[in-house]
Amino acid sequence: MFGFLAVLWLIQLANWGGDYTLSHDYGVGSGDPATLPAILTAPLLHWSWAHIESNSGPLFVFGFLAAYRGVARFLGLTLLIAVTSGLAVWIFERDNVATVGASGLVFGYFAHVVVRGLVDRHLIDTLIGIVMAASFAYTLAGAVPGAPAGISWLAHLGGLVGGLAGAWLLRDRPTRAKTADIPAARAGHPRADLHKELDDLGL
Repeated sequence: MFGFLAVLWLIQLANWGGDYTLSHDYGVGSGDPATLPAILTAPLLHWSWAHIESNSGPLFVFGFLAAYRGVARFLGLTLLIAVTSGLAVWIFERDNVATVGASGLVFGYFAHVVVRGLVDRHLIDTLIGIVMAASFAYTLAGAVPGAPAGISWLAHLGGLVGGLAGAWLLRDRPTRAKTADIPAARAGHPRADLHKELDDLGL
């Protein structure tokens, strides 16, 4: 996540130096077919230093928690969230604005972290999800109509949908070989039953 944030800040520096031309040119415009590819670039851009600062902290926290189960899964999740967040804006936004920002990713990672443990049946992930939900549930106010001006609640809502969908689509799918190998490898172990319980809990 440090590397990802460094890239975002370097892009912001270039964007600021160019009077935010990148945000104008590569933001998502509602209903404009020419801006559909911008679904993939809009999360990398921001409209101000305050904009990127407000996104960086939660992006690091939720992104780190979403990524620690594997880079490949994280990249797939990020792509899914970017698409659902961008499409929500492209289809439903009525204002003629170019929407950019990583907040759709933030909301998507948040939703993913909250429900991933329940879907995968991992105790640790479930506990992390409960703590995150209890600590940051107030942020959901930014994903409903009536959000303050300048905040795209549609991008946030689309991100939430992507994060929830990602928890299901990218869930653990133990293979028959994997489940068969665990008892065989530990059958003679004096604590075989304990190991099985820990495996069931995702520990």
